Parts: sequence; C-alpha cells; structure tokens
Amino acid sequence: DIEYIRSHYNIDDFIHFNHHQQEEHGHLYHFVLNPIFHHYTKHFLKEILRLAHKSSLYYPIYPQYVEGKFQNPCAHSLTSALHYMVPVRPRRQIVYPLEELGINAPSEQVSKDQLSYSLNHINRKLVLASKSSINTRIVVVGASDVGISFLETLIFCPHLKFNNLTLISIHGLPGKDLPGSKHRRFLINSHCFNDEDYAQMSLCSWVNVVVGKMTGINRAAKYVVVSKKKKVPYDYLVLCTGQKYQVLSPTGADISKLPTNRELTSKWPQRYTGKVPSNHFTLNDDQDCLKAMHWLKENIVNSEGNVIVYGNTIDIYTTVETLLSLGINGSRIHLVQPPLSSNVTCLNNNEIESAVQEALSKAGVSVYYDSILAQWSEGDDPDLITCAAFTTNTKPFKLQCSAFFSFAYRTVDYETFKAINDACLVFDGRLVIDTKFRTNDVSIRAAGPLTKYSRRYCVDEWTHSNFNSKEIGFELAASMLNLFDPTPKPFSKPPEGTDRLIPMYKGCKIKGGVLPGGYNYVHISKPEIPIRLDLELALCDHGMEIITGEARHGNYFRMHINKYNMIDSITCFSKEPFPVSNYICLYGQHERLLNDLYYRWNAGQITDLYSYFREPWSMAIYHDRFIDLKKELRQILMSEQVRKM
Repeated sequence: DIEYIRSHYNIDDFIHFNHHQQEEHGHLYHFVLNPIFHHYTKHFLKEILRLAHKSSLYYPIYPQYVEGKFQNPCAHSLTSALHYMVPVRPRRQIVYPLEELGINAPSEQVSKDQLSYSLNHINRKLVLASKSSINTRIVVVGASDVGISFLETLIFCPHLKFNNLTLISIHGLPGKDLPGSKHRRFLINSHCFNDEDYAQMSLCSWVNVVVGKMTGINRAAKYVVVSKKKKVPYDYLVLCTGQKYQVLSPTGADISKLPTNRELTSKWPQRYTGKVPSNHFTLNDDQDCLKAMHWLKENIVNSEGNVIVYGNTIDIYTTVETLLSLGINGSRIHLVQPPLSSNVTCLNNNEIESAVQEALSKAGVSVYYDSILAQWSEGDDPDLITCAAFTTNTKPFKLQCSAFFSFAYRTVDYETFKAINDACLVFDGRLVIDTKFRTNDVSIRAAGPLTKYSRRYCVDEWTHSNFNSKEIGFELAASMLNLFDPTPKPFSKPPEGTDRLIPMYKGCKIKGGVLPGGYNYVHISKPEIPIRLDLELALCDHGMEIITGEARHGNYFRMHINKYNMIDSITCFSKEPFPVSNYICLYGQHERLLNDLYYRWNAGQITDLYSYFREPWSMAIYHDRFIDLKKELRQILMSEQVRKM
C-alpha cells in the first residue's frame, strides 16, 4: 500500500518517489541470515533488490500491545537486516471532518485508519552508502517528554547509527498501554507524544531499556547505580527525570486548639519520610494512574467513603472528572485546595473557572480553599488513612477519608536529588546547567524541569519548565550531535557578549484534558513567565483577541493575536471533542490567515471559530507540509486597517 505509506511517512527524504514504479516497492516480511554472514548483509540486500526487480524495501514494526495476525511469527519476524535499514519519520496528519467534507474529502487510501507502526526502509542508494556507527555509551535517565524527544532525534538521524543507547526508567518505555485507556485521563496531557507517535518510533528497536530508579552516580568510574544494585556504565549521561508529585507531610498542628494558617510554625510544604499509606496516591505517569484505577475499582467504586483530592494544579480537575466517570458519586468527592504560591491560577481564565466551578457544584463535589493539611489519622489498620484534618484562615475542619490523592507538592524526587548531590553536581533547588545543557561535569548533560540556569545568567524566573519539552529534547540532541558527527561543519564564532544570554525557544506550551462537566479543554500558549490574564489584557501592546461562544455553554474558543500579527495563544473549552493537532498548527501563523479571518469576522460571516477552522481552506493553511504557502504568508502584508487594529 505504497500510497498510504507515502502519505503517512516521509519516504521522500530517501527516494525521488516519481522515479520509481509502483511494482518496484517491496514489503519485507522475513530476513534470516546465519550470523557468520552477517557482515555481508548489505550484499545480500543488494542482490535481493536486483533479483526481485525492486528498488526499495519496507519493513514495518508493530507496537507490543497489538494482538492478532501482526504479532504472529508467521506474519513478520524480527529481521537481522534491521541494523542496515533506516527508520522513516512519520508525517503529521490533518484530522479531517470526513462527513462534513463529503465529496471534497481526501481519498480513502490516505484517510483510512490503520494500525500504527514504525517503518524501516532500504533502497539501492542506501545499500551503497555507509553510515557512521557511534559506539559511544549514551545513558538517558527518565522517560520524560524531554528524554523521549532526545532519543527520537538521535534515532532518526539518517547518516548516524547509534549502537549503544540506554534508557533508565522506573516503568520502562511509555506507550505500552492500549490506545484510549481511561486511566490516562487522571493527568493533564502535554500533547508532546501520543500512542501513535510511540508506535511509529518503536524506540524498543533501538534503545536498551533498564527498568529501575537511579540511586547513585559514580563520576570517577562513569557508571550509574540503578535500584541500589545494578551498575550501568556510560560515556555520556543525560538526566531528564523532571519533577514529580511527592507525598506531602502533614504540619502536625493540633486542630483541637483551633489553629489557623497564620499560626503554623513548621515549614510547609515538606516531604513525608514515613511509610506511605496504601490509600495515598501521587500520580506521576500512566502506570501510577493504572494502579490507582484498579485500586479504586476494587475498594471504592462499589463501597462507601470519601475521596479527597488535594492540590491546586490543573491535575486536580482532570482527576475529579475521572473519579466521576468511574461512577463515584460527587457527594463523596472532596476537592481541597491549599493556598496559591502565586496570583496565577492553573486555568488562568475567569470564564472557564466559573464553568468548572458550576460543573463541580452540579455534580455535588465539595470544594475547600486555602486549606493546609494538618494531620491524617490512622485507624485500626495503620496502613490506611481514615480521616484527614486541615487548617484554614478561619477554623480547621476534618474529613473522613477512604482514598487520598495529593497534587500539592511537586519537586525533584528525593532519591534523584541524593544521587545528584552525592555525586557533587551543583544543585541549587534544581540541577544547575549552562546554556548548552552542561552540568559541572563535562560527561553529564541535563534538561527539562529538573534543571535551572546558573545564577550568572541572572534569569532565575526562566527555566526549561517555561518551554516546550519536545523542543528542549530536540535541542539537547542537536547540541550533542556535534560531539559524534564526523561530518565537518563550518565553524562560526558567536557574537561577542552572547555567552551570557540564555536561548529562547519558540515552540508552544500545551496542556489539555477533560475537566469536570465533561468539558474538553486545551490551552496553547507561547513560552512565557505566567501572568494573570486580566493583567495581560491591560498591557498597552497586548494585541487583539477574538472570542466566540461561552464557557458555560461548552463552545468557548479564544484566540490571541499579538502586536506582530501572529497567533500566540489558543484556548478551547468544548463539550464536543476537537482535533487538537490541527489547532496546534495554528500557533505562530499570521498574515494571510489573519487577513481572511479579520474580514470575514468584520463582515459577520464568522460567529463560531470551531466551524471556521474545520473548513478545507483553513486546514490547508495550518498543514505543516505546505511549505510554499508558509513562504507566501510571510510575503503578504496586512491591510492598513488590520495593521492599525
């Protein structure tokens, strides 16, 4: 099915498609070669292509969760020629409203749903070309978005073959669950990677995975200690563990004396160091969510007792919605929010916050504000939390508890901190790095929310948390490729004085999920230091915003256009699901799109932005394959009327 392959994978990076006949493309099912002759694999492939009158061969690798004929050894076998093939990057696909488009819809060959797979390719030219083998031991700690993006960039580098990539992760590689699993709705989605992306990368084909937790680093001998017993040697170590929700320690305040938050003497928040009760949950990844869901189904759903959700991040709302969708009555759910550490809320939009509060009230969920965990009581079973007490600005209160979800304290994991600190890497609240991701050890790189820039840059408010994790991972890989790539590159000396400037990344930050009331939510924004929306609107150079619908009606769409006539913020809040990947491509667009949007808006032709962006013409604009159209967008000047606006 070469048409499907061409539309879904970038095979044009390796062949001139129009120079090949349809019958010259072949599907490789098996390639089994005696290891004695493995060195001659390329010669066998060259002869196979010649004798079969083929110019290209394609070998798919299906994900582990796929069952049926594709996992049957008779369908595909693990080919010993994979080492000499190149992985092909997938193309991003437009999500088309096929029913609305009717006869204008793309052909079924392009739009049909198929099982996602990783595609590997070899052709006559690649058989004769040599790839540089990199045997340097590169160890990545943490299967975060940054770590996965870093590995993806190295794997899809066409002229380099990395033979010694290792990932250390508590739960191994992500993407092993069935698509659409309900437990994933507990946490907000960054939309950096999805199930299809993991299937099309097939990292397990190229990366050695060590399941465990980093508990030590020996810089002198260059190895990482995993789970206090395994040793994983490295030449370059990349730390991408990020920050995680930690078990929060109660303040220990005696609520019988009716204390308030102002009277607390102990430092808050602090990490809990005792044995964690079995009904206390901190959710940090899919496996944590799956474990919590199984426990809830066995112990909570069909019984009585309260579920306490504690915190003030956006994950509290997605967790409450998931609890409601499991069939837990809203009257049994108590949402307790601690005092805010800043004046910016997690949703940062009064209209959406009002709609969410209305949905919580309608579902019967009790909400408490400015509450600090004072103590949790253990009943007959010391392994369970039976009740929890909180102090407020007025008087304390106490709640019966059968399950406790904590999202109040997120920081660097203690064992990760201890491993970093014991290795004498500079740690200042976070692991300190420079603008090239380097720590104080030349062999150790780090990126993501785990890190912060050195104080000499004087930018304490800017960290990798402010940027797109996928872009950070790509830039980390790009900075290290110079160490391995033997291809000579022209050296250009950076301008004087730029060594004290941090790089500013351009990718958008995304957060999306399902909020209480069944509202589908996504917020796409530029990298920035958080600021309250009402204060942002008051700025003189704020630009323009277009809003359609109302949040309480479930059809809210907000788009902000900055002073440079570029879209730099999109917020969708809808009862109906929407194509997030399409809307992400709107970020950063300008000129021609805004011209059309402004005039149609002014003429009263647009009342609903959802409908406008589902039109085929607007889809073409934000499709990332329309390179020529993007160039045209830059050349067209805005009209004087739009420029003034």
